[in-house]
Amino acid sequence: MNNVFKYGIDTLTVSTVIDIASGKVKGVLAPEAIERIQASAGYVQAIVAQHTTVYGINTGFGPLCDTKISEEDTRTLQYNILQSHSVGVGDSIPEEISRFMLITKVHALAQGFSGAALATLERIIWHIENRVTPLVPEKGSVGASGDLAPLSHLFLPLIGLGKVWYKGQQTDMQSVLQQENLQPVALGPKEGLALINGTQFILSFAVKAVTRLHNALDAADIIGALSLEGLMGTSKPFDPRLHTIRPYPGNQLVAHRLKTMLDGSEIMYSHVDCGRVQDPYSLRCMPQVHGASRTAWQHLHHLTSIELNSVTDNPIIFSADDTISGGNFHGQPMALPLDYATVAAAELGNISDRRCYMMIEGRFGLPKLLIQDAGLNSGFMIPQYTTAALVTENKTLCFPASADSVPTSLGQEDHVSMGSISGRKLNQVISNLEYILAIELLYAAQAMDFRRPLKSGPVLEAVHQFTREHVPFANKDRIFANDIAALHNIITNQSLVNVANEAATSHQLSLNGIYHEQFGLY
Repeated sequence: MNNVFKYGIDTLTVSTVIDIASGKVKGVLAPEAIERIQASAGYVQAIVAQHTTVYGINTGFGPLCDTKISEEDTRTLQYNILQSHSVGVGDSIPEEISRFMLITKVHALAQGFSGAALATLERIIWHIENRVTPLVPEKGSVGASGDLAPLSHLFLPLIGLGKVWYKGQQTDMQSVLQQENLQPVALGPKEGLALINGTQFILSFAVKAVTRLHNALDAADIIGALSLEGLMGTSKPFDPRLHTIRPYPGNQLVAHRLKTMLDGSEIMYSHVDCGRVQDPYSLRCMPQVHGASRTAWQHLHHLTSIELNSVTDNPIIFSADDTISGGNFHGQPMALPLDYATVAAAELGNISDRRCYMMIEGRFGLPKLLIQDAGLNSGFMIPQYTTAALVTENKTLCFPASADSVPTSLGQEDHVSMGSISGRKLNQVISNLEYILAIELLYAAQAMDFRRPLKSGPVLEAVHQFTREHVPFANKDRIFANDIAALHNIITNQSLVNVANEAATSHQLSLNGIYHEQFGLY
């Protein structure tokens, strides 16, 4: 992996954003990018000197676009816009998301169509490298004229205002400047508008969701296969011939993964002639349901990759004589796939809850409530209450924010995307999904223990062993919240998926087969 990324020149990927944010990769301004940045800033200076009327450079903003601003006031205009647009409310977004916003904004500005000064970009990079991360409220963007409110808060520190995370503490930027012996940035014409016009809030939540949902999809296949073994289901619905005649790549991938994990299982062979005609949908339709969610993830990943390398500013500066005031800041291209992915994530939780319910019913040779002495012990009755609650909460979050639009800016911005809400909701749904999967894993591991001494395939045996290293078999009631928390941790930190992948590799198995590049996270 290259440990240097050239802003504005190289292709930015989801993985690269994460690596720059974590310090694994260093983002730099190469000479070619510096040349573009300086040329673009020069175009803006020429526009101001020529008194050519260009939106946001020497005019007011939004419905004030017809109000001319004098040459001497063009700098004050940029300072004012950061203050007046900082109207966000609610809790601060995670520090990591703020860092993603800084990284994606630098990459957009460094392409040389925004008129931002080199010194401004260098200061943003200083914030990234020194982990002086702005505090950004989570609410206030309608995702259309860019993410105006959150981006305004993100860049208040450039002019010495706002709050930041600094050395692990939240503090005023003015204090940080004094400690670091720095001066606020003096924004030039167009710069304030260039900083706050863009989709970096929506985009950064998409980056986070792409990585989290990819992990959840892998975990859902693994845990679903473990549940199928516990319920003594069949692997016949995962026969590749079945999916060749309905060839959705996502479905084919999931079928391949499930079949690979189940091949060679003693549990599977032990009930070949059991007389069960077919399994319930939540077992035999995993390729179709998990696969559809894979397809939604793939769509979001593809569009996020496009957005990562796009310029979403306004106006766009091609030269001193060629500017376009358009709508590249509009969040609709991201809002729709984010809402689609929200439904996809919720569906993974829906089908997982059904498998949980099936495991406590006392069917297929399992004890009722997955415990031998039910009555004195409630066993695993109540964790499914939690999955039911989380599933319903996710359903309420599935209303597409992008289906709504509330006109703003005195009607100048008369259609907005609400994509900022889409991005936040998707991550909320994924958070609930991760807990649902943790509870299914708790159930599946318990169910598997009732099939001993029979063993599953090597991948699922490794997963079961790893699970038991964190949560023991339950022969009586205990505080299952502790178990759920432990399993939630190994899901969210990706160690569960890593254990499965490592076990597959050590046994010369390919879980993703020919679909690795198509559905891989890059």
